[in-house]
Amino acid sequence: MIQIHDKYFVPFITAEEIDAVIGRMARQVQEDLKGETPIFLGVLNGSFMVVSDFVKKYTHNCEISFVKMSSYTGMSTTNDVKQLIGLNQSLEGRTVVVIEDIVDTGNTIEELKKILEGHNLKQLKIATLFFKPEAYTKDIVLDYIGFEIPDKFIVGYGLDYDELGRNLPEIYQLQQ
Repeated sequence: MIQIHDKYFVPFITAEEIDAVIGRMARQVQEDLKGETPIFLGVLNGSFMVVSDFVKKYTHNCEISFVKMSSYTGMSTTNDVKQLIGLNQSLEGRTVVVIEDIVDTGNTIEELKKILEGHNLKQLKIATLFFKPEAYTKDIVLDYIGFEIPDKFIVGYGLDYDELGRNLPEIYQLQQ
């Protein structure tokens, strides 16, 4: 068990399990996008570890970019997604694969999809390491899902509780 701020968290998903799932996801994307040079678009801050490990396992050509969006305060979503740092390259005619750390309500993905629709993409794919189907409120298809997890708060592997816990190599779940 670990403590972050005023909350206690218990081990949930090991670093080895995460590594295996990211490898599977990278192979799936690689198979689906044969002959293309996709742009992997990470959503900061949370996805930095996922994107880093994903691209290390992706053995074909690719480009990497990031956007910074925010919708959380503490342990709850504000339902108000803000694009904080934008795109700085042309995406026209390109395949973009959004790589998320976690999709719960889907608000961030919905806002990002709206932003990207104006870029005349060849295609948009969405990959997420963690997905909370119980919390998902959108109709947007998620093309690659690492883990489906219960609607409980988690930290580690890029995910934080008030900016702490991102550096943990495994996932911890809020103790009930």
